[in-house]
Amino acid sequence: MKKKREPRVLSHVDGAGKVRMVDVSRKAATRREATAVGEIRMSPAALRAIRDGAVAKGDPLQTARVAGIMAAKRTADLIPLCHPLALTSVDVTLTPKRWGYAIAATVRTSGPTGVEMEALTAVGVAALTVFDMLKAVDRTMEIGAIRVTAKSGGRSGTFAR
Repeated sequence: MKKKREPRVLSHVDGAGKVRMVDVSRKAATRREATAVGEIRMSPAALRAIRDGAVAKGDPLQTARVAGIMAAKRTADLIPLCHPLALTSVDVTLTPKRWGYAIAATVRTSGPTGVEMEALTAVGVAALTVFDMLKAVDRTMEIGAIRVTAKSGGRSGTFAR
């Protein structure tokens, strides 16, 4: 007979239903890592502009990498209940595909809470940066499929899709 799962308690909500920042002061600092991925789909004209170096605003791929790194570092300023973390590494990559670019971000820290939100934020802002730099060429670009694909460290252990 299967054991019935207890419903999970939302850690960002107190007993009265009010949102709160979780107290992580009693959690052990451990090495934490998370990877998130996403994509930006675009027209052949937008792809050509990038690959030919013909984007008027400059290199969207390098700009997106820097924007993703900066965004990961500022996640706590953007997501209200995130803890500010001292990140030890942020790596953002944009891989060319026939339909656009696959985006991946891996973030690391040594601390009491994970870096999934930082990895997701890096991917999202990198994609938005590409969109911003190419919207004059293609206003129909699509950003999507943003998700965490791996995390390690902490009490919940390792996760990989």
